Amino acid sequence: MTPRYKLDRIDLKILAELQRNGRITNVELAELVNLSPSPCLMRVKKLQKAGYILGYSALIDIASLGDTLTVFTEFTLKNHRQIDFARFQEVLEKVPSCVECHLVSGGYDYLAKFVTSSITSYQNIVETLIDRDIGIDKYFSFVVIKTPFVKTQLPLTELFEERI
Repeated sequence: MTPRYKLDRIDLKILAELQRNGRITNVELAELVNLSPSPCLMRVKKLQKAGYILGYSALIDIASLGDTLTVFTEFTLKNHRQIDFARFQEVLEKVPSCVECHLVSGGYDYLAKFVTSSITSYQNIVETLIDRDIGIDKYFSFVVIKTPFVKTQLPLTELFEERI
């Protein structure tokens, strides 16, 4: 990856617009950020090359495909050496149903988010993880009953504008 360059307000606007609509045309994007198309495209390519834009994807309405189960799981590891954390993360990352994993401070070590087809499927995943002996001391599961909203866009301007 190329060394990152310092962002300015226009770069931040470009990132915010692409976050809202990754399929926007360059001409539309340029208009929204008050640039002509050529410099806008150059900036987007620069942002991609610098690693600010990791990729593009589609948001899928999973509920329209069928029923799923979302479970947040707190994991506490038996040992807290670097190798223990690395082994746990490496295994968990390979579990397709684990869509998020966070190393956290507090009363447990990791918070993971699983999306599965059923409670049985989730329990099979956890039992497999325990059987693999990757250092899990204990875990607690929180089944999601309802998700009132999910935000797919970060408030980039609020987070970073003062730093630019």
